Amino acid sequence: MSAPKWAVVTGASSGIGEHLARGLAARGYGLWLTARTTQALELLAKELRDRHRVTVHVRTCDLADPAARDELARELADKPVSVLCANAGFPTCGPFSENDPARETAEVQVNVVSVHALTQALLPGMLARRHGGILITGSTAGYQPVPTAATYSATKAFTNTFAESLHDELRGTGVHCTLLSPGPVRTNFYAVGGISGLQKHRFLAWLTPQRVAEAGLRGLAQGRRVVVPGPVAKAQYLAGRHTPRALLLPVLRVAFLPLFRKARGAGTTSNSQTVNSRK
Repeated sequence: MSAPKWAVVTGASSGIGEHLARGLAARGYGLWLTARTTQALELLAKELRDRHRVTVHVRTCDLADPAARDELARELADKPVSVLCANAGFPTCGPFSENDPARETAEVQVNVVSVHALTQALLPGMLARRHGGILITGSTAGYQPVPTAATYSATKAFTNTFAESLHDELRGTGVHCTLLSPGPVRTNFYAVGGISGLQKHRFLAWLTPQRVAEAGLRGLAQGRRVVVPGPVAKAQYLAGRHTPRALLLPVLRVAFLPLFRKARGAGTTSNSQTVNSRK
């Protein structure tokens, strides 16, 4: 009998993370699911156990808390994990000087430090077994500066670069790393950032989290370096990588800042009300 396959999914309580968990369970993986919301994780775990007959462990953790995050990393380091989906993340929107400093710091802890820490904890075991995959959820926002989302775009610049660097570094090891770089996706992610009204703009061609998660898992299985799902995301990816900043920033100011301001004003949920949400 072959050894069971195990996967870790962060930010698994909703959105892309939830559907990564669903996709992995359908592929026969046992799961460790982590997020801040225990109830949502337990409901998902029960459904996946019943539907796919796989083992699912729930591990509630605030990845913005260094002590809690380090404890989780230590727990997982000795587990035979084949796949890490480092997906948890959230945005802050608005002028940097006006945003809550504690929330800005938490954003860096979740979006950057937790990705780095969990990869650091699980990669040595994958390398020793000469088998494994790491799927890191970045963003097309990481390919350009985004005024009113300065910290978010900067954190995603880290995850994008980190994932692509690891992809090449791991060649020939039996382990591979794939960057999942989505654009607009219909999740509670925008409500967390206080800009839920942005989802009213149809021209952004919003994708479902199911489609994005499935594209990421297929790309991981194929050993791809980058997965950019959907035409709008691909356009953002190309523009962000190849347009000179002197041209790109004025375009962003004219085209997107009014949308963010309007969306923020139309949103019914403030940042402080959604502090417990994760991607």
